[in-house]
Amino acid sequence: MRQLIFAILLAVGAVAGWGKTELPEKSVVIAGYSEDVARERLLESDLQPLEGIWYYPNEDMTLTIERWQPEPSHKIGYRLLLIASDDLELLPGTVIGYIEESAVDNKFHLWLYSERDKVTLSGPLECVATLNKEATSLTFDPRHWEVKVRANFARFLPSLFRGISIIPGIKEEKLPVGFKKIFPADGNGNKFGRVRYL
Repeated sequence: MRQLIFAILLAVGAVAGWGKTELPEKSVVIAGYSEDVARERLLESDLQPLEGIWYYPNEDMTLTIERWQPEPSHKIGYRLLLIASDDLELLPGTVIGYIEESAVDNKFHLWLYSERDKVTLSGPLECVATLNKEATSLTFDPRHWEVKVRANFARFLPSLFRGISIIPGIKEEKLPVGFKKIFPADGNGNKFGRVRYL
């Protein structure tokens, strides 16, 4: 029984990607960060489609996604910083998550901090995020685990009915949550509709 539980935990850990990417366990706050600072930084760079100021309607939160690479070998390419929120305890400039590119152009690994101790966020959880074709929305669906374990200790017809079996649960489909881009206006990484020349 212990071996089975250990095998299940290893399988769940492998699927969840534990240990795959090193992330800061706790959030930090970038002092002096505001929407004006974010716009200025974005206007001074060659924007990628993910970069910009986004609105998260589910939490009534405005945030920015900007390029971030603390060291050349680091895989994380973007970080999410809070600009404004109804929650006044969270300070502008709080890093609320990170994004890493994947092998698919419009799919990303998105980590959002899931726990909170007053103004400090911790416990990053991974989601798969999808950027739409126009780069105006970034949707994601947090992972949900549902496992049913059935035990048949009588083991009648053991070749047909296993002693212990794991049955995945079926969950109803829900609309994904996500961010809507509010700056730059055209949403595709160009500055206010300007043509980008190569």
